[in-house]
Amino acid sequence: MAADLIHRFVPGARPLTILALHEEGANENDLLPICRAVAPGAAILSPRLPASPEVLAEWLIAASARYSFELSTVRALGYSSGADLAVATMLAHPGSLPGAILFRPRLAVRPEPMPQLFGAPVLLVAGSRDEHIPVVDSEALGRLLSEAGASVDFAAVESDHGLTPHDFSLAKRWFAEKPA
Repeated sequence: MAADLIHRFVPGARPLTILALHEEGANENDLLPICRAVAPGAAILSPRLPASPEVLAEWLIAASARYSFELSTVRALGYSSGADLAVATMLAHPGSLPGAILFRPRLAVRPEPMPQLFGAPVLLVAGSRDEHIPVVDSEALGRLLSEAGASVDFAAVESDHGLTPHDFSLAKRWFAEKPA
């Protein structure tokens, strides 16, 4: 039985569900305004950060039944440790997250054997002055996801580890170009 994570669900008017995965020290409410801004009309599912990809993948299946959305319409929007959790979930449970926007992710795992991500769309956005996660680490993650078969768009914005309006405009354009 799936863990019942503390979360928020905001129903949407279009066939897209954003799985909002926040950074450490934040909560399930912090990314809601960003999700509303970058994907107007999308449903938003925002859990408090779970401990493992296994818990997230299992919980996501239960949430899709509870809130009546198709798993194929889910796109993660992860920031920092939330982005790391999205990557780990995609790699450990291929198909559980069929696409993602990853803000300031790091290469935290290198699975063996490499899973098949079957063209899953991914936008990976690094900060050019990020002292926590150098651009080269995000580039390495982009290469790994590409090796696994994801369709990766990479961008480095003029920023440190924090999010900027440029991040949001990239995300909004990506959601417009790559609907679920």
